[in-house]
Amino acid sequence: MPGRTSLDWAAKPDHLGGIPRRLIFAAVGAFSKVVASLLNSTSVHNSETLLNVVRHRPPGTPLLTVSNHMSTLDDPLLWGFKGFPSTDSNLGRWSLAAEDICFKNSILAYFFRIGKCIPINRGAGIYQENMNEALDRLSDGEWLHTFPEGKVYQENCPIRRLKWGTASLIVRAPVTPIVLPIVHCGFQEVMPEKSFFGRRPPLPLCRKDIDVVVGEPMEFDLVELQQAAKSIPQESSNRCHGWPTTRHGLDEAAQRWLYINISNQIQSAMESLRCFAVSLRKLKVYTESNLAK
Repeated sequence: MPGRTSLDWAAKPDHLGGIPRRLIFAAVGAFSKVVASLLNSTSVHNSETLLNVVRHRPPGTPLLTVSNHMSTLDDPLLWGFKGFPSTDSNLGRWSLAAEDICFKNSILAYFFRIGKCIPINRGAGIYQENMNEALDRLSDGEWLHTFPEGKVYQENCPIRRLKWGTASLIVRAPVTPIVLPIVHCGFQEVMPEKSFFGRRPPLPLCRKDIDVVVGEPMEFDLVELQQAAKSIPQESSNRCHGWPTTRHGLDEAAQRWLYINISNQIQSAMESLRCFAVSLRKLKVYTESNLAK
């Protein structure tokens, strides 16, 4: 399986003069707009907030967007709504992508690397080598998108417990990123996991309603949280993963408490957005049914 280090050159902005990256973003961005805005109906609530932090955040300030994961096409279709610069490779997000799915051969690996994707080995922990590249991108003031639930869930149910990788990036980033939660619904109908003979359809399905709800930027008082984490009593029953002490002097037990705390806050924000999205869909169905009478 291709490793990250073997394809670092493909992820660099000056690879072949940046032409492959621009072509990929132009093609994939156009595809996402056709599927999300022409073949299906996409409604976005509070899109101005997302557009503002993508285009106009202070120089050097990283952006970390987090969302639920309902299909294998969430990214790029999530950025295919009208008015979003999905074909702009300079503004485009970096994304954490499953190594066993997106990087299982050299062709796919090259495609996703020039598309600003970082391979992540699910189950390898928050200190795996590839997470360092995600930190590097945040250090550069870039935009990084993550799916903190860790896998695709197509059931209409509350946001599941989040993996700690996203929280660790917030804590370990040299510059604290803007954290923006996003929740969507409808992509599971565009690309259902079990549609044709128990498999995904060969092409995205059409005439579906997609709702995207963008939240407000979240603020974390990391200094206060880190002080609280240091005061947490040590528990010998906790399993040790061998994590290194952070630059702020947090041992593994303190880090675990801190990552759980931040993850819970993000999960709560995402669940509030999910409930709002469900309400919007119910209101839409009710309105349409009344108009049809």
